[in-house]
Amino acid sequence: MLPHILAVPFLDAVDPKHLIEAFGVAGLFAIIFAESGLLIGFFLPGDSLLFTAGLLKSQGVISLPLPLLLLGCFVCAVAGDQVGYAFGRRVGPSLFRRPDSKLFKQEHVEKAQAYFDKHGSKTIVLARFIPIVRTFAPVLAGVGRMDYRTFVTYNVMGGLFWAVGVTTVGYTLGRSIPSIDKYLLPIIALIIFLSFVPVAVEAYKAKKHGAPGSVNRDDEAKANV
Repeated sequence: MLPHILAVPFLDAVDPKHLIEAFGVAGLFAIIFAESGLLIGFFLPGDSLLFTAGLLKSQGVISLPLPLLLLGCFVCAVAGDQVGYAFGRRVGPSLFRRPDSKLFKQEHVEKAQAYFDKHGSKTIVLARFIPIVRTFAPVLAGVGRMDYRTFVTYNVMGGLFWAVGVTTVGYTLGRSIPSIDKYLLPIIALIIFLSFVPVAVEAYKAKKHGAPGSVNRDDEAKANV
């Protein structure tokens, strides 16, 4: 399922409604899992996908009962972060020496590192609502060998607030506002814009202070968690 999703054209791969209609609930769960902890999934939609899933559920497009839909999104979000953490512990400092490629950029690691430097362990929760950072945050937690129980606690909290919360908002608005699906594209555009605001703010602050979120790349390369 996941290879088929990653193989679709880029514009379709970032269109939440198209992805859900093309790959169904199984595709939805696969994307949530991939974007939560697999490095190759950083470009996939997250907030907008969950919101759209809730909205489509309210319109009867998704037949799976709402409790199971929420549970599936939650489990896949948490499982994705767990895989990312395990990957980070395994690759260790080599992640910081990995060369740039079409799917991997060191600047993504640096953005996530900057959030860890500022927010510490709470980054695991906060990063859920920030594109790109949410994919790399669990990996860096593993690299920095964050206490496992602490990571699991914040992972579960983040997965609950993000996967269940955003999907529920989409479902509630879909049930409350008639014909809201007509405004789906503007709503998705607004969600994407708002999700990138924290990234833009951090980038501006870093540029203003002349410290663009540098990363320690020595052999220890411990994330500040």
